[in-house]
Amino acid sequence: MIHIALLSRSSLAADPTISYDFKLSYITVSPLGVPQKVLAINGQFPGPLVNATTNNNVIIKVYNDLDEDLLMTWPGIQMRRNSWQDGVLGTNCPIPPKWDFNYTFQVKDQIGSFFYFPSLNLQRASGGFGPFIINNRPVIQIPFAQPDGDFTVLIGDWYTRNHTALRADLDSGKDLGMPDGVLINGKGPYRYNTTLVPDGLPFETIKVDPGKTYRFRVHNSSSFLVTMDQNATSDYYIVASARFVNESIWQKVTGVGILHYSNSKGPAAGPLPEAPSDIYNQWSAMNQPKAIRQNTSASGARPNPQGSYHYGSINVTDTYILRSLPPSTIDGKLRATLNGISFVNPATPIRLADLNKVKGSYKLDFPSAPLNRTFHRDTSIINATYKGFIEIILQNNDTRMQSFHMNGYSFFIVGMDWGIWSENSRGSYNKWDAISRSTVEVYPGGWTAVLASLDNAGVWNLRVENLDRWYLGQETYMRIINPEENGETEMAPPSNVLYCGALASKQQDRSHKSGVSIIHGNPNLFFTLLMALCAVFIFS
Repeated sequence: MIHIALLSRSSLAADPTISYDFKLSYITVSPLGVPQKVLAINGQFPGPLVNATTNNNVIIKVYNDLDEDLLMTWPGIQMRRNSWQDGVLGTNCPIPPKWDFNYTFQVKDQIGSFFYFPSLNLQRASGGFGPFIINNRPVIQIPFAQPDGDFTVLIGDWYTRNHTALRADLDSGKDLGMPDGVLINGKGPYRYNTTLVPDGLPFETIKVDPGKTYRFRVHNSSSFLVTMDQNATSDYYIVASARFVNESIWQKVTGVGILHYSNSKGPAAGPLPEAPSDIYNQWSAMNQPKAIRQNTSASGARPNPQGSYHYGSINVTDTYILRSLPPSTIDGKLRATLNGISFVNPATPIRLADLNKVKGSYKLDFPSAPLNRTFHRDTSIINATYKGFIEIILQNNDTRMQSFHMNGYSFFIVGMDWGIWSENSRGSYNKWDAISRSTVEVYPGGWTAVLASLDNAGVWNLRVENLDRWYLGQETYMRIINPEENGETEMAPPSNVLYCGALASKQQDRSHKSGVSIIHGNPNLFFTLLMALCAVFIFS
């Protein structure tokens, strides 16, 4: 009894735990006026907000009520020492229909705006996504006054065909074509134009008061503050449009919401503001991301708490040039490549194969630069160096803008330019105040260079975020293993780990008839129950 009391008291001093239940299922909605099945979470589209604070322990129970396998991923959440929770096929076996899986991780030393989504088979194109916010602890102040309000804005292009139809198009060698629209928080455009926008569509309205300051968390782009100083004679448009496209053709692919002032005297009216003419001024467009710098004197959570603030003076241990090209035919199928390799997901996840001595699950032979050889499909990954300092050049020889993402890390965006990267390009690197992110844009016909300190042991996905290219194989993984691992730099597999591939015989049936649990998605109830149990143990 004494031992239990002591244990319970120590748990009270630990970092708080928040818990959510996610039930993934289909619902029918019509965001662009066409009824379609979308992936909902607890009946919501988009999904609910995960609202955490730095160092919180997070438990998210995901129940798969779909008719196909499922994995949820949490891009930007670094999963320190814990790639078992990352939710991509190189690290996790999928959750079969009618099964559940508890994702358990800590949001260690992070602050910011993120989002989550299903990572398999283009499912994200049908929904299943939502916002994930990590707030600052009171002991680490944000470098601005607390805003009067906080708005989350999820923006994304949208097809009226669901992910299975889009998947069939790609499998048959077709291009997905132009999206049917852009959604803002899962809603279609305000009817600013009676020809382009059908009547009766639900649209997003954000209500504000003049003179107050609001934080807008725009996923997956940025978080910014706006002071509302308007003496509003009418509402204002909120416009999200595509870039690097011919606007006369892509005009319908525009998201439009409404910013409504409490003292507004009428609805928004008139034409939309002109979109940036990036397609004709690409050099000018690149100047915007190149001009974004980190305020190194401001307070707030550091982007990399492991000590690589002076990144410009750290010796690079490995350099990888990753070249992307337009999709091409490999073995009779349309595929996308990095360095001529179209990635094939392993039947047995990489670290699970390592620990269970499964041979042949993957190859540690991903080339450090493009090779002059026939394109092929393979499970080829990067043999990265634990505690190394890696330079990655993303060379975009495709015809479209791309975004690249690295799971498990943030990296410093030190260079960006047009043409082909060369060693002389290092002379243009920003070695002092580059921003640190986990996702970066790479312009068509250009390159982007990033630096990362590889101190987070595990296996981490490196991919293009463009869904069609990702689905077609434009990804790889970094395997980062401490050769002196003693259990302190990489966590062991969780007790609920799923088995598949060569280890499928080890998996017990965990299917359920219902995804209902006692917590019902309440983020506070788990912590409340934990406190009640601790009180019982202490005072019994």
